[in-house]
Amino acid sequence: MATEEKTELQNAEETAASQNENAEVAEAEEEVANEIETLQNEIADLKDKYARVHADFDNIKKRLEKEKYQALEYANEKFAKELIPVLDALGMAVAAADGEADATELLGKMKEGVELTLKQFLTVLEKHGVTQVAEDEPFDPNIHHAVQRVPSPDHESGEIVQTFQKGYRYKDRTLRDAMVVIAE
Repeated sequence: MATEEKTELQNAEETAASQNENAEVAEAEEEVANEIETLQNEIADLKDKYARVHADFDNIKKRLEKEKYQALEYANEKFAKELIPVLDALGMAVAAADGEADATELLGKMKEGVELTLKQFLTVLEKHGVTQVAEDEPFDPNIHHAVQRVPSPDHESGEIVQTFQKGYRYKDRTLRDAMVVIAE
């Protein structure tokens, strides 16, 4: 009987050990399941955050594109606003011609008004980077267009004798070449 008791005792111990092992395995499985669930929730949160950040990025990109197109579309607004007074001055000159004044006096005032308007117009252009090619500059084929060569005892060969049409630059770029006559 002692052997039977020992066997039963061993069986009981094995069963207890097996139950403990099963309980530990079940507990470990539960921990793993909880950890998996936690990680899945974290992944879902990260996916949600990613989707939101991506949507925000797309919205910012669209807004910046829209602002860029508006900036390009209205880039000349300041320039146009500054030209309005020049138009006003020309309008006043035309209105003054309708008044009843002596022709000689009117012609003098018109000339003075046109000169002031031209000066105002050039000032606005210069303010925005448009400048005239100076008439006293040496001949440069990048900014001058020689339309004629004439003999001139007063000028050296290749020197500008006369300007037919003024040239203009926008910052470093030539808008229109100056049309000039140069000495042979």
